[in-house]
Formats: sequence, structure tokens, C-alpha cells
Amino acid sequence: MDNGPEFISTALAEWAEENKVELEFIRPGKPTENSYIELFNRTYRTEILNMYVFKTLSKVRELTEKCMMEYNDERPHDSLHNLTPWEYLAKHERC
Repeated sequence: MDNGPEFISTALAEWAEENKVELEFIRPGKPTENSYIELFNRTYRTEILNMYVFKTLSKVRELTEKCMMEYNDERPHDSLHNLTPWEYLAKHERC
């Protein structure tokens, strides 16, 4: 027996229930409800997971933290009119 998606989803649902975590799913036929996280996942996969061979979990965490800081603090986003999230926030807080 393998660990296919049906087994993983059951384990996740059981864990969520035990830990009082509410799972929210996108509605069927509405893939754009998840577009921002999918974009981040693709970026993370191509720029971190596919680029390095990890020897320790701490190295994964270190590179992930660096990637997240760059993604959130330094990288302009098309969806924010080529501003970083912090620039966008600063610009719209004044309104």
C-alpha cells in the first residue's frame, strides 16, 4: 500500500480535527481562489527546493526564511503594481 493522496488527506483531516484546526478548501471550479499561494509555491519550488541539495533541516529553514524575507520585503509583485508588499502597504495606509 502506498501513501497516495487519499491517505494523506485523511491523515490531514484527522490531525486538523484533533488540533482544532479548521481546513478551508477552494470551491470546485474556482482555481483562482488559490492563485496567490500557488504563485508563491511555484516560486519557492523553483528557487529553493529545485536549486539546492539539503543535508539538514536547519539549512532548509535558513534558506526558506531568507526566501520569504526577499519575497515579502524586497521583490516587486505584479499584482501590487510592481511594488514590494511593504511599499504597497505604506502607500495605501495613508489613504
